[in-house]
Amino acid sequence: MGSFFGNLSISSGIITIILLVITVVLIFSLMSTNVRVARLEKRYRLFMKGTDAQSLDKAFVRKFNQLDKLSDTLNKNSKDIIAIQNSMKLIFSKYGIEKYDAFDDVGGKLSFALAMLDHNNSGIILNAVHSRDNCFLYLKEIVKGESYIMLSQEEVEALRKAVNYKLGSSKEE
Repeated sequence: MGSFFGNLSISSGIITIILLVITVVLIFSLMSTNVRVARLEKRYRLFMKGTDAQSLDKAFVRKFNQLDKLSDTLNKNSKDIIAIQNSMKLIFSKYGIEKYDAFDDVGGKLSFALAMLDHNNSGIILNAVHSRDNCFLYLKEIVKGESYIMLSQEEVEALRKAVNYKLGSSKEE
């Protein structure tokens, strides 16, 4: 072996120092690995504490069943939300009201025109005309923001308010 190192022209002192440095590095690497393994073993023991493999398997099965139930519930809720959104387009979600005096001898603005529209601006206008002796209620159909029957000035104003009604706000324009 001495002839091998002699041919390389490296002194045995340098080789010893290099081997010593490599040994120290390997010792630190071994200690670091031992610390990591000890931490991992501690976590493993904590995870497995009080349970055997069979009960741990049951716990996993129970959790997977819960995940399946949650997935089913999520799918059902998504379908329900879509159904609610579709039905919301059909209900009267926009409104406009105009109060007025129908007759000169009756004050207090007891008569009114109420427009109730869906998402597509289709719906109805109710016009309640109040007099001293009677109250008359008229209903007119609205399709896409327009009526096939002539509207009074008050009904037109109520319809305008309903068509311009901003969903989610509490104020009329």
